[in-house]
Amino acid sequence: MVQTKNLVRSFEFGETEVLALNGVDVDICKGEFACVLGPSGAGKTTLLNMIGGIDYPTKGFVIVDGDNISKYNKNELNDFRRNSVGWVFQFFNIVASLRAWENVGLALEFQGIKDKNQIKLRSYDMLKKVGLEGKELRFPSQLSGGEQQRVAIARALVKKPKIIVADEPTGNLDFITGQKIAELIKDLNKQEGTTLIVVSHDISITQFADRVFHLRMGKIEKIESQIESISYKKFRE
Repeated sequence: MVQTKNLVRSFEFGETEVLALNGVDVDICKGEFACVLGPSGAGKTTLLNMIGGIDYPTKGFVIVDGDNISKYNKNELNDFRRNSVGWVFQFFNIVASLRAWENVGLALEFQGIKDKNQIKLRSYDMLKKVGLEGKELRFPSQLSGGEQQRVAIARALVKKPKIIVADEPTGNLDFITGQKIAELIKDLNKQEGTTLIVVSHDISITQFADRVFHLRMGKIEKIESQIESISYKKFRE
């Protein structure tokens, strides 16, 4: 479903070249919940940007559903992001002046859907799935941090993408709320069958993942199954 082959991403700062990713190989199955775990500066967000079609690799390939998106031109990559990828961010990135359902509906509008009734019905349905039934008309300022992240998750899922990519989705939440959000995206991952890739520095989120890819200094150090990940978490505690 999602593969990277010898993925390299370097950045130049004056005469200095910095390797953010240095030969990363991952193979993520359709419908899998994959967690990329690592400290700040490990290259997690850079990897997510490659998979999500925001940036091009310096070397190597990103393959999604058999297509090498690294060879897409900018217009093709824009279409890929618009139709195939749902993003969830640490700081929610929802529009303050729009109601909850309108924020969700933006994803459908960007896809080119013009039927307002269809947009509203699909947005309401997805908000119900993330536990926000009855709060569709609220503005972000009327929602808690956890509720705002639920709106962001609904927005990512409503367009029925091939993959969901989440960059530190619990990083701006307290521990209990973060655990609830992690459990929610795990449940939705199984219900919707959408491939989910989460990057985080928080080891507690690994208990929800099918596999954990440990990234350090731009390289994959270790890959663990869910059982191994839980054991590792308990060992660290």
